[in-house]
Amino acid sequence: MGCGRVGSTLARNLEERKHSVSVIDYNPDAFRRLGAAYSGDKVTGYGFDQAVLESAGIARAGAFAAVSSGDNSNIISARVARETFGIDNVVARIYDPRRAAVYQRLGIPTVATVRWTADQILRRLLPDGSEPDWRDPSGAIRISNIEAPVAWIGRPLTELERTGARVAFLTRLGEGMLPGPGTVLQDKDMLHLVLAEADANRVTAAIAAGPEDR
Repeated sequence: MGCGRVGSTLARNLEERKHSVSVIDYNPDAFRRLGAAYSGDKVTGYGFDQAVLESAGIARAGAFAAVSSGDNSNIISARVARETFGIDNVVARIYDPRRAAVYQRLGIPTVATVRWTADQILRRLLPDGSEPDWRDPSGAIRISNIEAPVAWIGRPLTELERTGARVAFLTRLGEGMLPGPGTVLQDKDMLHLVLAEADANRVTAAIAAGPEDR
């Protein structure tokens, strides 16, 4: 639902991946954004209207995305798709990050546009590692990506994890890999760390300090 810049781009990308797509928008002029190559259905109406959803093929849908410009329309449409039509894979675009956190806890995945954009800009403005690459909606868990510090090169990854960090995976020479018990850190390894937000400063400082026996 929603054929603005996000919705039209999403529809084209899904078609490029060989998915069948139906797009709903209350303004028929919006469908021009889809371009001549788009071959899916175009349904004029509101995405929270059950009859409109049925005409768009909701009964055979594998997923539903509500990406209009209105928070209320998106969340109502997402709830109708899930609760009335039983669509499990639903996502809603939400501008208000406070609302997004609430709906995330209710089991409706959201993309909080303003929060996401601000986070992306912060990561580019501030020094590496100042902001996490991902933070869960409750704010309790973060994922941070750091290059392996020089002091830890040649040391077992298990030693670094004694700081309280958990290495979800690492990137070595451009390829992702799952670390094992005997993994030793190499120069230029990129570490993808899972941290409790409350412990982030302490763990980051411990990593920066290097191994205890250095």
